[in-house]
Amino acid sequence: MFKGVTTSIIRTFVVVIALVMTTSLYAQDVDTQRSKRDFDLGRSTEILANMMRELESGYVEDIEADALLDAAARGLLIASDPYTEYLSEESMEAFELMTTGRYGGVGSLIRKKGDYIIFAQPYKNSPADVAGIKIGDKILAIGGEDMRGATSADVSSRLRGEAETDIDVVIERNIDGKVDTLQLRRKRIVVPSVGYAGMLRDGIGYISHSDFIEGSYDEMRRAVEQLQSADTLKGLVLDYRTNGGGVMQEAVDIASLFVPRGEQIVSIMGRDSSSLTHYTTRYAPIAENIPIVVLVSGSSASASEILAGALQDLDRAVVMGSRTYGKGLVQGTRHLGYNTYLKYTTAKYYIPSGRCIQSRNYSSMRSEGTITNVPDSLISEFSTRGGRRVYDGGGIVPDIKIEPDYVSRFAIALYAQGYIEDWSDEYMRKHHNERIDIEHFSITEDDYLDFCRFIADKDVPYESETRKALKALESAAEKELYDEYMGEALESLKSLIRDDKMSNMQTYKRDIVEAINADIILRYAYNSGVLQHAAANDEEVAQAVELLLDGDEYKRILSEQHLDKH
Repeated sequence: MFKGVTTSIIRTFVVVIALVMTTSLYAQDVDTQRSKRDFDLGRSTEILANMMRELESGYVEDIEADALLDAAARGLLIASDPYTEYLSEESMEAFELMTTGRYGGVGSLIRKKGDYIIFAQPYKNSPADVAGIKIGDKILAIGGEDMRGATSADVSSRLRGEAETDIDVVIERNIDGKVDTLQLRRKRIVVPSVGYAGMLRDGIGYISHSDFIEGSYDEMRRAVEQLQSADTLKGLVLDYRTNGGGVMQEAVDIASLFVPRGEQIVSIMGRDSSSLTHYTTRYAPIAENIPIVVLVSGSSASASEILAGALQDLDRAVVMGSRTYGKGLVQGTRHLGYNTYLKYTTAKYYIPSGRCIQSRNYSSMRSEGTITNVPDSLISEFSTRGGRRVYDGGGIVPDIKIEPDYVSRFAIALYAQGYIEDWSDEYMRKHHNERIDIEHFSITEDDYLDFCRFIADKDVPYESETRKALKALESAAEKELYDEYMGEALESLKSLIRDDKMSNMQTYKRDIVEAINADIILRYAYNSGVLQHAAANDEEVAQAVELLLDGDEYKRILSEQHLDKH
């Protein structure tokens, strides 16, 4: 009578024993793998230390240990990704500025001009600004030491220092050539992340947000509240086209301005699901029902993609522009001793629909030597809260796609050489007492002709992509012995390409004029004036305003429109 029961017990006992043995063997396997990895790491570390010791002591020329460490760190990081880096003691100040936007100093960008360094952009209300320093003023001496021939790094290190300490600076005014000795008191400089906030038209507000640093949420909240108090706010354009990201928590907190408290905005996960962490909004919203258009571009990355993607996944905002960069990697820092740190990738971001925004596969660099993107065959479909189709595979695909404007490399070359700034210095000597209309300002035709004369004897290192391509074709034709047959045609093509300096001054006149306008507005109205002028004359911003004023189309997109894969 107990036979069936006994058999069942025995069978159950066997199964339990098998499970225990399997679990035990798995644990032993894990321990074995961990021990092997520990041994491999210890062996590699010892070999690396021995290499550094031999090179430091026996190489034919002296090599400092710090130089070996920097080189070894760069070599180690090749196996990871571009966002993983070794932060030496000297680089920690720059890292602090990147994450906090704060430093001790006089509050101005600087640049080299001739034998001296000049002030390039005093920040509004900074010690430099309060002292009356203007763009173009030349730094003759700092702390009694002549600055002729000094580098930008030399001058920057002297101007920076502990807050509430004084520094004597001798300057030569750009406007009248007058020499002044100023005592500047260094302050804790905070570079704002919200560059400009203002009303556009018909109750539509605009905010330009440049990065996610500590305090960005507070800045954004003040900006939204300012727009709400200034007029009847009917819609909001959030401009993230030049925002490369930053502190993730700030993106989550900024989202809380527009969605209910407790809403999941992003999740991060490391090597396995045990590290999965969800981040939800912590604050009550202040603009939960205001229609929003988020402007993005290929320069929008990381935290800006989290914010744009979360608002898209929650059907809370229409995203407009071009596909974003696709940085879905989370970085953390670990102290290595002696005030050095390792900033390294620890996880990936996942926005509310569950999709990851990472586009590049850096692990392929280790195995294949190249960085690959996610192939179409591996792109997965997800859904927004309202059921619209969205996809992973990298970046945020906008609801409304706008092809980015081509920005002339020739105009960029003029700016990079400092020619636009140098001419603007001269312009201000003549016009510094004038007032300008920030939104509608532009130099005159006579001003542009004067700039052309200014450029006539300057060297502009520029070669068009068309000419580069033609040179490559000419070289290939010569190698493959086609030049005899193609020679005449190639010469004919060369004659059609007009990329000499003065021809380019006319071809790219619009871009050059806008670059000059921005540089001059900067001198009258700081960076906020430049952003105000840009917003008032931007076609994408105008399209965003039109959409926000068309309530039916706005609602249709958020309720019906599916997204493409690319």
